[in-house]
Amino acid sequence: MNKVRVRFAPSPTGFVHVGSLRTALYNYLFAKHNQGDFILRIEDTDQTRFVEGAVENLISTLKWSGLDYDEGPEKDGKYGPYFQSQRKEIYNSHIKYLLDNDNAYRCFCSAERLDQLRNEQVEKNIDPKYDGKCRKLNKNESEKKAEHESYVIRLKVPEQGETIVDDIIRGKVSFQNDLIDDQVLIKSDGYPTYHFANVVDDHLMQISHVIRGEEWLPSTPKHLILYKCFGWELPQFAHLPLLLNPDKSKLSKRQGDVAVEDYRIKGFLPQAMNNFVALLGWNKGDNQEIFSMHELIEHFSLERVNKAGSVFNAEKLNWMNGMYLRNLPDSEYLEIALEKMKSFGYDTGEILKNEAIALSFKERITTINDLKEKASIFFEEGIKLYENEALEWIKKPTSQKVFSFMLKELENISEVNLDVFKKVMKNVQQQSGVKGQDLWMPVRAAMTGMISGPELPIVIEIFGKQKMEKLIDTAINKF
Repeated sequence: MNKVRVRFAPSPTGFVHVGSLRTALYNYLFAKHNQGDFILRIEDTDQTRFVEGAVENLISTLKWSGLDYDEGPEKDGKYGPYFQSQRKEIYNSHIKYLLDNDNAYRCFCSAERLDQLRNEQVEKNIDPKYDGKCRKLNKNESEKKAEHESYVIRLKVPEQGETIVDDIIRGKVSFQNDLIDDQVLIKSDGYPTYHFANVVDDHLMQISHVIRGEEWLPSTPKHLILYKCFGWELPQFAHLPLLLNPDKSKLSKRQGDVAVEDYRIKGFLPQAMNNFVALLGWNKGDNQEIFSMHELIEHFSLERVNKAGSVFNAEKLNWMNGMYLRNLPDSEYLEIALEKMKSFGYDTGEILKNEAIALSFKERITTINDLKEKASIFFEEGIKLYENEALEWIKKPTSQKVFSFMLKELENISEVNLDVFKKVMKNVQQQSGVKGQDLWMPVRAAMTGMISGPELPIVIEIFGKQKMEKLIDTAINKF
């Protein structure tokens, strides 16, 4: 078997769709599983769709995800991706070969004629397809017209027979040649279309496996015809299933976030994102759901990728991210959490206090951004929002009795630490006759606005006497 070489070939048209991340991830996993190469190639030949900053964003997202590509043009000691816009001369030499061998032809039809043709075909319920008008021009006529008229270059698709795509995931898929359009290979601006540049580059870069979304399956017979025209060996193809919304429609921004950047900004971990995306169409064959990157590489195979579309379940992603956060070593968690807290303006200037605050929520957050709301109790004067269950506890007559005794006890002390707090609560219990959950739950609710959260000893240590008194007073007078 020749060395496995795969490529991720996105267009720089904006954000990175989660489907694109899955395509990149599957290519990466397949390459690494087979000790192969993962190549990044930017399909930027459509200058009208180019978005400034999209390439930088793409590379940043791949780096965040840990998907490092293996080769490319070297600049300043680093590999950059391949850019198709910089390979125009290569495509020109290959299109000349097709023209010389009567496998392609110049098309001089105007945009107006093509629009009219398309509209007429749609009205007749015929699949839109070029009618081959310029295909009938002889070579001399074509070259003469090319001297003074604008043109594109089209693939001369065989008019009879069929083209069969042998797909690793879908098996053999047959396409009738008379239904395949004479695909444009070179546009009027001289740049190649995706279809042409993709085939030339895949061959020259010795790509062994083309792993991409199923939306490219209908275009694949055109690519196979091109391979045959050049006499090149075919790569193996694997077309990945669609990603779906919960209602089984194609995943779209109308029903939620679809950009990897959105999840990155929201505080999701790359490890969780990779794990979640890997399971959108692939499984190991058992019930395992949490995988390290090493385990994904070890077990991944294209044979275990499903044909059916996969539902993007945001709740499962939230669950998985929470699992990853809880399993992070404290040192890694704190590095992420403290940086995020600082971006929220939550910085006491005391590293040990900041660490204690961050760690107190490690078991209780889904994303790192949850710290903005959860940790606010430590950095703001009062509590902005009380949970409904917390309010129910605060309003109980027994709770109000506990609060009254607490205020009286606090009047007699100068500072509160953990030992002092224990004595205060012991006295409150004896004086009020309230104990157990009825004693401790209202205190938690009054101090944090929640019925679950950071441990009370941590809260007390950080709050101190003055803030405790203020919060208890609020619990008595506001509710």
